[in-house]
Amino acid sequence: MTYSLHYYDLVLVCIAASLGTGAVVGYATPVPFPVAVVALGIVSIAFIGHALFVNGPVDDTEDLSEEVDLEEVPKVLSPMESGPET
Repeated sequence: MTYSLHYYDLVLVCIAASLGTGAVVGYATPVPFPVAVVALGIVSIAFIGHALFVNGPVDDTEDLSEEVDLEEVPKVLSPMESGPET
């Protein structure tokens, strides 16, 4: 079984790498730790924003306008019981 890296796998790696780099910069340089973590935390927020809004997890923008009937929602995801059968 082979596993290939996808875009969102790389986004997770970039988030961890930017926060880890902030920690290393905070400990290894004269830059204060909170400043380094916050600065590179903003970089990780940029990665998250790009993954959500620029390259979102939908196939097409038409997918966003389709309504889903209650019967199509899996029972695991639906906290509400459907009404009585008529």
